[in-house]
Amino acid sequence: MRRPALARAQAGAKRLRRAPEAAKPARCAGRPRISLTERTALPHAKGRWRLWDQPLLLLTITALIWAGHAVVGKLAVGEIPPMTLTFLRWSLALGPICLAARRTLAQDMRVLRQHWLFVASLGALGYTAFNALFYVSAYYTGALNMSLIQACIPALVLIGAALGFGARPTLAQSLGAAATMAGVATIAAQGDPARLLKLAFNFGDALLLIACVLYAYYALALRYRPACTSIGFLAGMALAAFVTSIPPFLWEVWRQGGVQVPSARGFAVLVYAALGPAFVSQLFFMRGVELIGPGRAGVFVNLVPIFGAFLAVGLLGEPLAAYHVVALALVIGGIVLAQRGRTRS
Repeated sequence: MRRPALARAQAGAKRLRRAPEAAKPARCAGRPRISLTERTALPHAKGRWRLWDQPLLLLTITALIWAGHAVVGKLAVGEIPPMTLTFLRWSLALGPICLAARRTLAQDMRVLRQHWLFVASLGALGYTAFNALFYVSAYYTGALNMSLIQACIPALVLIGAALGFGARPTLAQSLGAAATMAGVATIAAQGDPARLLKLAFNFGDALLLIACVLYAYYALALRYRPACTSIGFLAGMALAAFVTSIPPFLWEVWRQGGVQVPSARGFAVLVYAALGPAFVSQLFFMRGVELIGPGRAGVFVNLVPIFGAFLAVGLLGEPLAAYHVVALALVIGGIVLAQRGRTRS
């Protein structure tokens, strides 16, 4: 009788010795959490090579998407009205943006609600007004002009920072801004200096220049952004753009005598505008900033006019005049000069 009892006691002792080892917590097999500029939720790509971890490729795709916006803006003419496109763009983009920001959205919205007037004004100027003027300008000017004129935004930001905040640009940056503005002036004058003296500008080019001024103001005002995540701020801005785009949309419906249903091409343009420039490119740019910093990431914005020029000529078959070549050379030269120095505060 003693031997079975002894055997049971020895077996119990072995189980006790193994118990702590078996009780060790297993490694978490779940999906790693991704941080996109202060905690955001985005799909994680599996495998050794991941697009999400390639900043140069992400930022190049971002610039290409933004450059394609000028092409689709031109394709929208006659297919979907400009205010309708602006309103539906933010209506469609708002859902995916809020989904991407879902982990911190409630907390961010509590912060943004305290600054609702600031968010609403920036959404109205930087998103609604800019896009509305952008789409209207496409009725009067070409995608090539639209791409090149947008290149003046960094120069306008530099000028605004110097005038409004006392920033002191380097000599290289000042020369770069001057060269870029000279390129835009070449586009506006269509290569004829007499047009500048007579202020005989293309109406679409003038509208787009106003839009660039508004966007530069928006960019400068971002230094006062509320303390929330970047993706949460994007969600707040998208909501503001959606709300502030309703009045111009209703005005357009009243003026047309009813809602104009977009054509098949108009719907394709809408999907690109909503999911490309308004959503995917924003996430890619934020991720690029997270990986390599805002200074290096910002350089890729300068690819937009270059890509846009090639897309306008290659896809739309727009003529490349001599003054376009001169303007493109000035813009590229201005970009190179501006990147040679940093702003001294």
